[in-house]
Amino acid sequence: MGIKPTYIKAMGSELLSAYGNRLSNNFDENKQIVGEVTTIDSKRVRNRVAGYITRKINTGRH
Repeated sequence: MGIKPTYIKAMGSELLSAYGNRLSNNFDENKQIVGEVTTIDSKRVRNRVAGYITRKINTGRH
């Protein structure tokens, strides 16, 4: 896919540390949670953050 921008990584890492117990390895669930706990207006940015979080959880690198 490509290299993720720094703001996606920063936001994803911050959400993982703050809401790690609510986040799972399911992209659709993470998308809902990211939408609830943030004020991201852009659907694309929300999905990229949720995808970053899901990937971190699935690879065990969080």
